[in-house]
Amino acid sequence: MPRVSRKQADLNREIIVEAATRLFRERGVHGISVVDVMGAAGLTHGGFYGHFESKEALAQEASHRAFEQSAERWQERIAAHVDDKDAARRALIEPYLSPASRDNPGDSCPVAAFAGDMCHEAADSGLRQTFREGLNRLLKAYGSLLDSGDVDADRQQALVEYSLMVGALTLARATRGEAVSDEILDAARTFLTSKGSSN
Repeated sequence: MPRVSRKQADLNREIIVEAATRLFRERGVHGISVVDVMGAAGLTHGGFYGHFESKEALAQEASHRAFEQSAERWQERIAAHVDDKDAARRALIEPYLSPASRDNPGDSCPVAAFAGDMCHEAADSGLRQTFREGLNRLLKAYGSLLDSGDVDADRQQALVEYSLMVGALTLARATRGEAVSDEILDAARTFLTSKGSSN
């Protein structure tokens, strides 16, 4: 069997990471196998170890990619409202707490997707470090939209509001198909968007 070119190997690796990024967000880091990832990538299981030394190495790279994607999406939404921080804040909150976000975990928040798995990771694991860095990056972006003039108060508000967003999205997913799922999203979205960043 002929060797795959360097270009094709790089493309295959990218396909694997993208498939893993989506699957890990959908089913959790520990909810899928290497076989699942390679099947979703349209590649054979045997080729996995030519790209990654372990599933954990793939999980760390895919987790990093998921946070990069979320941060880029947030920055685009913020940039669209560069002169209005409240509008930018709403532009983060409303899609986050939407039925589309709830129903498509493979394309949505890595914090909500990975938090449960991180409870079982060692504190010094690479995956846990990637999660912490990604979480702090999103919190910093959210906090940049809060300008009370008190850095500590803005950080506190960002922590509370983002925690509410993650918790509401998680509960809405856990109750999908029931009326309470939509109620949770609506209540959290209304609460956050009606109070404004100056309160």
